[in-house]
Amino acid sequence: MSLILYQHPLASFCHKVLMALYENGTPFESRVIDLGNEESRASLVRLWPLAKFPVLRDETLDSTVPETSIIIEYLDRHYPGAMPLFPADPSDALCVRLWDRFFDQYVQDPMQKIVADVRRAENDKSPQGVSEARALLRTAYGMIERQLDGKIWITGDSLTMADCAAAPALFYAETLVSFDEGHGRLKAYYQRLLDRPSFARVLKEAMPYFHMYPYHERLPAQFRPATPNA
Repeated sequence: MSLILYQHPLASFCHKVLMALYENGTPFESRVIDLGNEESRASLVRLWPLAKFPVLRDETLDSTVPETSIIIEYLDRHYPGAMPLFPADPSDALCVRLWDRFFDQYVQDPMQKIVADVRRAENDKSPQGVSEARALLRTAYGMIERQLDGKIWITGDSLTMADCAAAPALFYAETLVSFDEGHGRLKAYYQRLLDRPSFARVLKEAMPYFHMYPYHERLPAQFRPATPNA
């Protein structure tokens, strides 16, 4: 198969690319990377020495493509499907890129800082850093709420790359900082993302791994790992 995606089903940034692939039914081979396994990690490092996933390998065009936004743009250009993830108008496309970066930097990034902190030894934890990350998420939620005024998706009536970025970012972030009463549009948007078949498929494939998420007990009920019988 021409396209090979090196990824892990629990990783939020991998969810972003998977959602884009599933939106267009793009054929690809999935290779799950276990960074704790030397051989598995080495297969990723050979392609991308930074050992960050996802990475897309295109055997037909002999291209190795890292970074989620670049991967999705690459797919849209070289393997377009029925669902364009970028508008044809340059100004509209710029808006999509803006909100794509917004979700990566101001929702994904603080979310991952909070999750990373809980994994640290007690002496290495950063309560101030966690507090700042939570505050950033609340600010981001307010900005998303305003942006959604009159819109179905984050930039308008059509789903784009920015919504692919939003879905996994909000899925995990909501377990850390809940949406509040002033986030009516955001809550409805989040539900539309959960109901989208492409993202529902991503989450279904991730379910066997959700027990590894430190805050799995805060996931939506349908995604929580089953509790073993005592």
